[in-house]
This record gives sequence, C-alpha cells and structure tokens, in this order.
Amino acid sequence: MVTTDLLTAARAEALFGSELPTGSAPSDAEVAAAIRRAVRRHGGTRGCAVVLAGEYGEHPETAAPRMRWALGVVRGAYPRRPKRGIPAEATDR
Repeated sequence: MVTTDLLTAARAEALFGSELPTGSAPSDAEVAAAIRRAVRRHGGTRGCAVVLAGEYGEHPETAAPRMRWALGVVRGAYPRRPKRGIPAEATDR
C-alpha cells in the first residue's frame, strides 16, 4: 500500500491545477515552477484543493487520471527520504 504524506499531496494538488498537460514528462525544475505558479494563481494550497475538488465534481472521468499523473510526477521530482534514526529498510514497508 502506498501512502502519501501531506507535503506530497499538497504538491500534487497544486500540479493538478497547473497549466502542465496530463501525461507530460516535465523536468524537476519545470515541476517546481508549475507548482509555484499554481499556488500563486489559486491563492495558496487551499485554493489548489478547491480546484481539485471542483474538477472531481464536474469531470471525474478526467480528474482521476490527472491526479494519478500529478502524484507520479511529484513523487519522481521529490523522492521521499528516510526519516533520521530509522533504517532505510524500515521505511520501505
């Protein structure tokens, strides 16, 4: 089971609300820039969450694939690091 921490979720919500096209393979720098622009455009991370919720309500058939794409892109651009004091093997569960 894959879990998503709050920062990853917030980044994915912002990327969801960005101008980048679903299915694109942006560089890490492009991802970071798109997230910053989306957060500014939507008035913060809460605004990005509102955009996400609205799209799921109005267009669930396209929102789900876009969110899967956004999560994958964010996880690739911002890999999780093991917590200090916990062996890396313990975090892979």
